[in-house]
Amino acid sequence: MERLHANSPILGLSHVTVTDFWSWAYSDILSNRNRAVFAEFIVGYLLDALDAPRIEWDAVDLRYRGKTLEVKSAGYIQSWPQKRLSRVSFNIGRKYSWFADSNSCSPNAVRPADGYVFCLFVTTEHEKANVLDLDQWKFWTVSSMQMDREFKDCKSISLSKLSQIRQPVEYHTLKREVDQTLCLAN
Repeated sequence: MERLHANSPILGLSHVTVTDFWSWAYSDILSNRNRAVFAEFIVGYLLDALDAPRIEWDAVDLRYRGKTLEVKSAGYIQSWPQKRLSRVSFNIGRKYSWFADSNSCSPNAVRPADGYVFCLFVTTEHEKANVLDLDQWKFWTVSSMQMDREFKDCKSISLSKLSQIRQPVEYHTLKREVDQTLCLAN
């Protein structure tokens, strides 16, 4: 797949580029789906792991220094009106995975990545929310081995359960934390 660039023209539409599409389609990055993809981008950028375009539905979200990562995202607030803050939980269930590089599926339900990065947009007030401000995010890293040991066959985990085994980190220390979690020497 070839990476698109901001000035890639949309042929047949005069003076319209892919940036116009991106701006129209993805400006609401507080929404669950867009925030999740944005979280993958943040983590990928901080790890310098954005060599190739994102592949929708691939078994893992990022490839980093010979290891694989799943990125999970949540937030207390959503882009729609809420009566109360959202309960934070992350989907960690084993799944039948499709591997894009080999066009094959796992024969069993698995956690396909070597590690997980859990990303929480921590802001609780719509007026102050800025998904683009990395100071409004917290991150937790957990190896798949620890996930299997601690959470066995759980399909999801709450923030409180996650916080019992790992402490959150800020974006500027995420790379070091991922390296430690995946046992990568610097």
